[in-house]
Amino acid sequence: MNELLNCTALELGSAIRKGEVSIPEVTSLALEAAGTNPNNAFITLTSEAAMARAEELQKHLAEANSPLYGVPMAVKDNICVQDVPATCASKILGGFRPPYDATAWEQMLAGGAVSIGKTNMDEFAMGSTTETSFYGAVQNPWDSGRVPGGSSGGSAAATAARTCWYALGSDTGGSIRQPASYCGVTGVKPTYGTVSRYGLIAYASSLDQIGPLARDAADCAAILDLLQKKDPRDGTSLEMPGAGTLLQSLTGDVRGLKIGIPAECFGDGLDPQVRKAVLEVAEVLKRRGAEVQELSFPVMKYVVPTYYIIACAEASSNLSRFDGVKYGWRAEGYEGLTDLYQKTRTQGFGTEVKRRILLGTFVLSSGYYDAYYRKALQVKSLIRDAFRSAFDNCDLLLTPVAPTTAPHLGESLSDPLQMYLSDIYTVSVNLAGLPGLSMPCGRDDNGMPIGAQLIGPHFGEATLLNAAYGYQQDTDWHKKAPKGGARA
Repeated sequence: MNELLNCTALELGSAIRKGEVSIPEVTSLALEAAGTNPNNAFITLTSEAAMARAEELQKHLAEANSPLYGVPMAVKDNICVQDVPATCASKILGGFRPPYDATAWEQMLAGGAVSIGKTNMDEFAMGSTTETSFYGAVQNPWDSGRVPGGSSGGSAAATAARTCWYALGSDTGGSIRQPASYCGVTGVKPTYGTVSRYGLIAYASSLDQIGPLARDAADCAAILDLLQKKDPRDGTSLEMPGAGTLLQSLTGDVRGLKIGIPAECFGDGLDPQVRKAVLEVAEVLKRRGAEVQELSFPVMKYVVPTYYIIACAEASSNLSRFDGVKYGWRAEGYEGLTDLYQKTRTQGFGTEVKRRILLGTFVLSSGYYDAYYRKALQVKSLIRDAFRSAFDNCDLLLTPVAPTTAPHLGESLSDPLQMYLSDIYTVSVNLAGLPGLSMPCGRDDNGMPIGAQLIGPHFGEATLLNAAYGYQQDTDWHKKAPKGGARA
């Protein structure tokens, strides 16, 4: 059974369809592995519902319509699943059970998914370490004294720790890719609009995107084949060219592929071990026939302040709906409506969420809107233009995911600015609405995973995934598991 825990989602799906193992068996195995809640990766385990779903899927195995049919997975706790608590890891949403399913979850259900539970996260997806959760910090499976990244740290940790075969996360400024890097799994942030946000509890609506965390690029391709569909309930939803064909298009052939390396992403502040591992990715792809060239990306120095102004402004607006009136937790002992709002939000939101609401409210306020928010939108357009220019000369960009490997617990919370700067290589992708992928490419001297990021043009998922798939044909970093895994 341990061998099953260490196989990929596609390998397990194949074994299920061949009758080598049943869906209830593997679901029970996953629930048992997650039952001790290792690393504090889960907020809610849905054991009874998962087993009932597994039994039902097993009865209809002959009708399996997806290579992931029956494979147990997990869902980040800001994605709505009907009648299952959706807390966003916040006190203020305690007791909230959505009356509907998110579109992304509906699409996974249609493909035969079995969810074993909801994963822990930074509160309202605000953080880069999954330490801001009301339900406690998540520990990195490779070293329990380090963070798993964030905000999808629970999904990354659960996948890396072999308590599920894949998970859904959300990415606002790197929240899939950075924890994937820290935990040694593969994660994809799709082109903005290609995965519906209906049922995703919003942080920054113009930046948020649901995506997969899995063992390898092939698993991610299979998951995106289910997720990327136009949704009339989401006004920003787009038709994905070639939707549903990502998995079958994987060949690993990268001959003639032009890969750009932005010089500004490999300068001061980047750990030498991370630099060496990421540049080795370029060498592997060159040996497979790709062309590698260095290019300049001068707008890189503006991406972090631009991102945090826009993200916090949108958060200030989005989180105004949490007031103790309509749903979730409500403070006691209030006198009048204004006092209810103040006490509920003061007691219900955590420190980091309050900080970002205050910053967002400030940049939207009279007298500062033009100086900060409007200017940030103008720089956002410059960043999009810079990417367009880069993709005139290359097919993909290769960068680090984060400046270092996973920091120790507590380090980032003591220095919020340093935590914000850890997003320097990822936030530009969200500002431009591009697809980005994180994949394991090495380990540092402490044995912690290192991730490399590939960035593609709009709707470039096929090229992105194929390059990662080709890299993973020649390397085995994606097969490594934390201590106790069969592939450690």
